[in-house]
Amino acid sequence: MGKDVLKDIEKLLDKKNGMHGKDFLLTWEKTEEDLRILLHVASLLKDMRDQNISPRVFDSGLAVSNFRDKSTRTRFSFASASNLLGLAVQDLDEEKSQISHGETVRETAAMISFLSDFIGIRDDMYLGEGNKYMREVAASLDESFAEGILPVRPGVINLQCDMDHPTQSLADLLHLQNIYGSLEALRGKKIVMSWAYSPSYGKPLSVPQGIIALMSRFGMDVHLAHPEGYDLIPEIVTKAEDFSRQSGGSFRISHSMEEAMKDADIVYPKSWAPYQIMEQRTELLKTADKKGLDELEQECLETNAGYLDWEYGHAHKMSTRNQDALYMHCLPADISGVSCPKGEVNAEVFETSRLQTYREAGYKPYIIAAMMFCYRFADPAAVLKKLAERKRSRTEYE
Repeated sequence: MGKDVLKDIEKLLDKKNGMHGKDFLLTWEKTEEDLRILLHVASLLKDMRDQNISPRVFDSGLAVSNFRDKSTRTRFSFASASNLLGLAVQDLDEEKSQISHGETVRETAAMISFLSDFIGIRDDMYLGEGNKYMREVAASLDESFAEGILPVRPGVINLQCDMDHPTQSLADLLHLQNIYGSLEALRGKKIVMSWAYSPSYGKPLSVPQGIIALMSRFGMDVHLAHPEGYDLIPEIVTKAEDFSRQSGGSFRISHSMEEAMKDADIVYPKSWAPYQIMEQRTELLKTADKKGLDELEQECLETNAGYLDWEYGHAHKMSTRNQDALYMHCLPADISGVSCPKGEVNAEVFETSRLQTYREAGYKPYIIAAMMFCYRFADPAAVLKKLAERKRSRTEYE
């Protein structure tokens, strides 16, 4: 027997939705109450689909995706979320558009938005540029809507930028909420966001930054572990420290994976490039300096190779609480002996958690759909209640 959707919707009534009409660009721009509402809406949308109740609220319209970097999970999650609510998806391929001929960001934003309801953007390659680009798109939409050019102002959703990966970190938080039973149960739990070895360089900083900035808001004991020199953006680390103090949690930085993993409840071993390297890489990318990029890559790979022991393995797992900490990853993981000779995680250790990481990833479409829902409707509970009472089947013959 499924959950009582109507009863769960009642718990959401009378909650003030501060996300209505506001883009979702960074988790730390949202209040804790907004984040709780978002998680609740995501859970309700999942329950409705599980019970074959259609949550479609659009009978036409586009959700435009603009992926300026490669993606599997987030690309399909955005498409799934859009389709769940009744929107068609159109991918903006910049190579096939007039952008390659010099069309400005402001012009592109307006041209793709005439009958669009949402624009999802992934732009994580250039440090200091990705989130800035999203805000430039948003400013163009504001202008065109104010002038009556656009009938509806599409919402902008950050599908990963240089600073944050909100759809990932919130899917991770929903996963933790379901694992432990509530957000309150996360208080005092030790989560280790650890750098891990990778045979590649240039991985974005946004996942670790998103994790420490979000989990620190819910009273968790947040440990950031990385070799010296593999720093994150300093301002975001400061935010995590501030959030920890405000929530009654704690935040610390360690330069030893072994030390950090002791008595951990949750571990998140994930590679990223050092902040200073990403700054250099951004300048080289801007000038299309291929020789400089090749030299920087070689230098970074040699530096990475000095930390081959930063692989999450059996010994680390045995040092965690109950010798069985919850393993998390945004995927794809660099799995030693499987996807690479040496990587972020030991193959046997990963295999014990592989299906759990799939479950973790499975919350992302509902998080994105909830972002859309809360942007579009001032009172999401009232709309969800109507959908639940309507009881229109998602498939007619089940």
